[in-house]
Amino acid sequence: MNEHSNSQENPFPVDLGHAISIVIEHYKGYDDVEVHLFKPQWDKELEEALDWDEILGSPIRDESLADPVRSRKILLETFSSQENETVLNYLKSYYESRLNSLHTRIIGYPIPKDLIPLSYIPESENIGIIRFEDNPNYPLDFPVHGVYDLSKHK
Repeated sequence: MNEHSNSQENPFPVDLGHAISIVIEHYKGYDDVEVHLFKPQWDKELEEALDWDEILGSPIRDESLADPVRSRKILLETFSSQENETVLNYLKSYYESRLNSLHTRIIGYPIPKDLIPLSYIPESENIGIIRFEDNPNYPLDFPVHGVYDLSKHK
């Protein structure tokens, strides 16, 4: 399994911003399926305490698509440095033989106001959510989900 990490300094005023993606060797009959992991739950008090004017930036595409409340979730779905290590250790312990690669990085700063959080991506025939906490003997004390799109894989 290849492991890639972007070790840049965290620009956020809080210990969040770590993004994790994995590539599963074979999943649902497809090869090399990329899965982007996220936290489906977060601390509401932290969400209220952050200075979102500092964290959120201008939209990438169109001001009319900007939704600052929705865009907050981009950061809130990411992992803290400790959660990042915990998830990586979990993936290596339970899934290493099934993973082609594991990628970690800090997300970009500031966060554009027109991005869509991973938790907002609707499931469909090709797009799905892996709910890791539904696995027997799930060892983490927080849920982790992963979104994938089979239409992008052979």
